[in-house]
Order: sequence, then structure tokens, then C-alpha cells
Amino acid sequence: MTYDARPRLILIDSSDATREVLATRLRAQGYQVEAVGDAAMGAELSLSAPPNVVVADLWMPSISGVQICRLLRSEPATADVPVILRGERDDPKSRFWAERAGAAAYVLKGRMGDLVRALIRATSSPRESDGFFMQLGGGSLGIRDRIAQHLDAALFESVIASEVRALGSAGSFERLFDLLSQLLAQLCPYRWLAVATSAPTRFAIHRHPKLGDISVAEARQALAVASGIEPLVIEDEDALESADPGSPVVVPIAFALSMVGTVAFSPAKSAAADAAVLAPILARELGGPLRMTALIEESQRQASVDSLTGLLNRRAFAATIDLELARSARHGYPLSLMLLDVDHFKSINDRWGHATGDQVLSAIGTMLRSTMRRTDVASRWGGEEFVLAMPSTPLAGGRVAAERVRRDIAALTILDHEGKRIAVTASIGLVELHRGESLAQLVDRADKAMYGAKVGGRNRVVVDDDPGKSTTGDSAPPADESSARSVALPSSEDETPPTPDSLPTLSH
Repeated sequence: MTYDARPRLILIDSSDATREVLATRLRAQGYQVEAVGDAAMGAELSLSAPPNVVVADLWMPSISGVQICRLLRSEPATADVPVILRGERDDPKSRFWAERAGAAAYVLKGRMGDLVRALIRATSSPRESDGFFMQLGGGSLGIRDRIAQHLDAALFESVIASEVRALGSAGSFERLFDLLSQLLAQLCPYRWLAVATSAPTRFAIHRHPKLGDISVAEARQALAVASGIEPLVIEDEDALESADPGSPVVVPIAFALSMVGTVAFSPAKSAAADAAVLAPILARELGGPLRMTALIEESQRQASVDSLTGLLNRRAFAATIDLELARSARHGYPLSLMLLDVDHFKSINDRWGHATGDQVLSAIGTMLRSTMRRTDVASRWGGEEFVLAMPSTPLAGGRVAAERVRRDIAALTILDHEGKRIAVTASIGLVELHRGESLAQLVDRADKAMYGAKVGGRNRVVVDDDPGKSTTGDSAPPADESSARSVALPSSEDETPPTPDSLPTLSH
């Protein structure tokens, strides 16, 4: 038997006339040519005895060149067999489909020179065959079934990718993760699903209620999340109860060439194949939604947060407290609110400049954020005024908190341009929510109490637990911070307008 060293070529062309003419010319160029008019037969020949190159029409009856190209790319025996697709038109759409199908080249019909040059490039690196050929039974029916399977797989991937991309409209990371868990639980049974991001730093996990801390420990290890980062936990029975750890799937998530996070899940052992399909889709598609929700949340944060103090602005505070007022009215929970004003703030601006005044406001904002409870809500109310609402806090507890805030403000270290400390104090009005009271009424009472602290000497807390009476604390905290002595509110005529000379002195 004589060995033929010529490159072997399979030509698929549904037109008898052009097929024979082209086959003759290609043989003259030194190729072994097997020419067939049926696309399924050409695919079967390619899979049973992989050639050096396949030439096929881009669009053919029944089975297209795009489908053949995808089929050969996905089969181990023909994954590296170059496919050259031919078309009637030199248009972007045809070239797009050829490129996406994985074709080695796209050439126009009738351009023999272009086809020969494409063949030379495609066959310049001979295939290293290991002698393994995939034998297919069933003739054309087997090929059509395989193409249908690949089309189904492509459709499945497209649908899942679309569902993941749609998570970009979630609006928040928490909702995005919740929706992701609902989607993935339908596609691949898992013990837990976790996502970690670095900008901002977040860690979320979906688990079965009975797994508890073991799932968090596994996810934290898989994602390399520091122990100090608390997870957002979603628990329901969509996740598996099994305690068998198995091997987690860990996928880095990129967006625009930057890493935005990592997703990991612990699939059931029976779902390993499903996990292998889903993992690259998540890696490819989840970056956009994560980035989108981060931008939305940052935009919302900037719209609701005072840039100087880092606290909520007035509008955001009002929206948040309206919910707390409704909750308090529904369940009868107490709520205390303090309104504070920086003493002699105008004179601080006049004497040391607005930059120093901003430094004072920023320091107070930082102090409030560091000392308030997670359930408390603080805001820059306007100018040098701050408001702090304390849900589930009766007046006695509010008094303790207000005295602590007053004391912490007085202890702030604000330095002037010479490095000398500027003494800063605040007057605070404290009230407790009355049944049926609106936010405007509550703040109005706190404002009157704060005014009482101003005219009473400043650097003090005045407690107003009823529109008709008030109590005040001394400028120094009482021995028992839960108590305060009663005084009458002075009239406005008793207050002397502050002057630069009346400012607190500098401490050396």
C-alpha cells in the first residue's frame, strides 16, 4: 500500500456543478480531495477519519457550515482540524458567524487564490494524529443528533448567561446574591453557595439552616475570606442539608480585565457535570452584574450621605426614620432622639477659618459613626446641627447616650494651624417619641430642648419628655448618668450672642 503524503481535504458543497469544478482545481494544487454534497455525510467522514482540513459552505440546506464547524470544534478527534468556510457575500455578518463558529478562515466563493492561500496557512502545521478515530454509528442520523445536542447545549448556555446578566438590574448586592442563589439552586443542587468581592469588601453565603457555621467555615476557606469579615447569610431549604463536604467549585470573576470577586459553591456529587458547565458561565457573566450593583449602591450612597461627615443627609435620614416611626407605632417600641448643635460654631469659622470648621464637623461625624449602635441612625441635620435617632431606646437610655456623646465631643482633639487644641463643645436636646407624633413634631421638641441647653450655658444635655417641662444635666456628667436635675427653660432674652472673645480658650 502506497502512502500518500498529500494533505487530505474534505470538500462539502451542495452544488454538484461547482463541487466537481472546485475539487478538480484543488487536486491540481496537490490536495487529496474527498468531495461530498451532503453536509451530514461530510461531517461523518471528518469524524470517522479526521482530515487535514475541511472546506464547507457557510450556509447549506439542512445543516450549515457554522453547525459543522461547531461540531468538529467540540469533538476530541477533530478539535484541531481547521475549517475554512466559503460564502457568497463579503459582509460583516457572514464573517462574524464564521469567526464565532471557530473557522480558520472565511473566503468568498470564486476567489480561488484566497482559498489556496487559506489552505496553505491552515495546513502549514501538520496535525499530530495519535491514531485515534471516533467511529460513529447511525450515519446521518447520528450527525444530526450530535448537532442537535450541541445546539441544545448552546441554547442552554445562552439562556443561563442571559439570566445571570439580568442580575445587573437587582440594584443591590444582597438582592443580586439572593436571586443568584434562587437561579443556581434550580440548575445544580448544592450544599452552599458563596460570593466574595473586594471593592467593596463583601462576603455572602446561601446555605441550609441545619448546616450552620460549618458551611461558613468551608466557604471562607474556599474564597480565602478573612475571619473578621462578617457574612451576609441567606438560609432556606433550597440548599442541600447534606453535611458531606465534597470538593467546592471556585471560580474567579473578572470584568473589563479586572478581578471583581470570586464565586464558590459545593455541589452535590451527582451534580459534578452540571457544576462543570455552570462554573465558566458564572466566571464569564457575573462580573458585569456585580460591578453594576456596586456602582448603583455607590451612587445611592453618595446621594444619601453627607460627604463631609459621612453621615446620612437630611432627606435620607427622614426616609429611614419614617420606617422606624411606623415600626415603633405598630409594636409600641420606644424611640429616643437627640439633636445637637456645635457651640459657637460661627465664631470658630470666623476665628480659624472654614477649613477648621469643616474639620470640626468631620470629627464629630467620625465620632458618631464609631460610637453609635448598628440600629442607631445619625445624620447631619444642617449646618452645624446633628441628629441621632435611637430605636428601641427609652428616655433613660437616651440620656446616658446623650451624655456620652456630649462628653466625647468635648474630648475631641481639633488642632489649629499652630498645632494648638481648639476646645469644642455641643448643646444637646433629647426627646422620646410620643404616640402619634410625627418626625417634624419630634424634631421640633428636640430643637426646643437643645435651645434650652444653649441658653442654659451650653455644653449640656436638656431632656424634654413632655412639651411642658424639661430637665437638664450639668456641663459635667452627674455621678449617675441616668439621672438629671430639673430646671426651668430660660427665655431667649437671657442668651448673649457669642463673640470671638467668648470662645473656649486654647489648651497648651
